[in-house]
Amino acid sequence: MEHWIEQLIGGLPSVALFLIIAVMLYTLGKGADWLVDEAVLLSTQWGLGKAVIGATIVSVGTTTPEAAVSVFSALQGKPGLALGNAVGSIICDTGLILGLASLIAPLSFNRQLASRLSNVQVSAGILLVLACIPWSSPMAVFKKQGGVLPQFMGFVFVVLLGLYIWQSIRWAGSTTPDPEDEERASSGGSSTFLTLLKLIGSIAIVVISAQILIPTVSVLAIRFKVPESIISLTLVAFGTSLPELVTAITAVRRGHGELAVGNIIGADILNVLFVAGVSAAATKGGLIAEAHFFQFAFPAMLFILIVFRFGIFVSGSQLKRPFGVVLVAVWLVVIILSGVLGIDSH
Repeated sequence: MEHWIEQLIGGLPSVALFLIIAVMLYTLGKGADWLVDEAVLLSTQWGLGKAVIGATIVSVGTTTPEAAVSVFSALQGKPGLALGNAVGSIICDTGLILGLASLIAPLSFNRQLASRLSNVQVSAGILLVLACIPWSSPMAVFKKQGGVLPQFMGFVFVVLLGLYIWQSIRWAGSTTPDPEDEERASSGGSSTFLTLLKLIGSIAIVVISAQILIPTVSVLAIRFKVPESIISLTLVAFGTSLPELVTAITAVRRGHGELAVGNIIGADILNVLFVAGVSAAATKGGLIAEAHFFQFAFPAMLFILIVFRFGIFVSGSQLKRPFGVVLVAVWLVVIILSGVLGIDSH
């Protein structure tokens, strides 16, 4: 879609591109405001915690474009790109976005629920690595041939996705909704169906705005002769995670840290079970995991997930600013190392 948009706007004057950017930034912000409001309202109407709504419905919505890009990449003979998109998004979401969100304000969360979801998050990352290893000759992963996420494991991941959503809703039954949110839900007057419809519409606004914004900025950057390497490192790598970023920051700004935490954890899980799973299931040969995945990308992904899991364990009921510094610092180290080693880690 981004290439199509680039072709569509490529002939427009720079003034028109600046105008498009301004409009998309506005709709992105407004869409995120509506998304957070409706997600909070839906969580109380359904009697679920905000973290669960963030980890399921909101995350499914914001990761759907990544799944579409990855599936098309796999079908077009670029299965390595599909897997790289999933792994890179996990690194960016957990390190950069969650780190920035907790720097803005401490993120409050239900410790028991967040701990359970984080266990699934780390387990999904480990499962992805194990599924890509050719167990007949496991040391081959460090050689040129690397490994493969086979098609049948793609179907297994999709089944696990359904089980994850079902189990998340079960876990949410033990959480107590915020009294202020309950009061708002009872006085809001909207039906649950209408709230869900508004939430889906808000997610669509955020996703579409991001899909138009990134290629527009990219075209403008090329016109101003910004080096292609800089564009790749920032805009292209940053683009697919923009919906999660704007949702997390808006949730924090409105005092709903639990929604931000749930959205990022859910996005990480869905990047494995949904993005990588559906892409592998759609490809007969599975997704290629080249040697550099095992040499750098997979270890970096697991490291940042374990750092976050440790943070949940020691943080009580809030992710505070010092831990945000740790997450952003870990992300920066990964990005610097990937640049030195010449590896695209999103």
